[in-house]
Amino acid sequence: MNERTFEFRDRQLAVDGPTLKVGDNAPEATLQTGFASPWPLLGNTQGKVRLISVVPSIDTGVCDAQTRRINEEAASLGDGVRVLTVSVDMPAAQKRWCGAAGVERVQMLSDYVNVDFGKAWGTYVPELRIDQRAVFVVDANNIVRYAEYVPVIGQQPNYDAALAAVKSLI
Repeated sequence: MNERTFEFRDRQLAVDGPTLKVGDNAPEATLQTGFASPWPLLGNTQGKVRLISVVPSIDTGVCDAQTRRINEEAASLGDGVRVLTVSVDMPAAQKRWCGAAGVERVQMLSDYVNVDFGKAWGTYVPELRIDQRAVFVVDANNIVRYAEYVPVIGQQPNYDAALAAVKSLI
């Protein structure tokens, strides 16, 4: 069990799963793109640099801002980079939000079925059944090149550091 915690409304909640570090092999995880539509993360993005933005719920202010910012930055990253956002929201809710927000450059992936991503990537907060806010950059060979676990629910990630890691790989 992981010793990390995640601050939610002045409470420290346990986070399950490994703490991935730069140089680690990225674990495979199956997410969903629709109802009962399994989508293996690494298998479907093999050979690409991946910028993976993890948000607790797309329908909150900070998660909305994070996903919009990542969407804006995606425009300058080129075809060699897959830009993905993971949340535990249902795929239909993710699609509805993207349509309303005009987000078209980020692929939304849902961890709602069994929180496979959260458990494999060390972002699962069991008490709330959400994934902790995080950002990962994974190279074309499935090696983690950047990992940031944001320790407080309302805090934004370090976009500049994550984007610098992506740009160093393209």
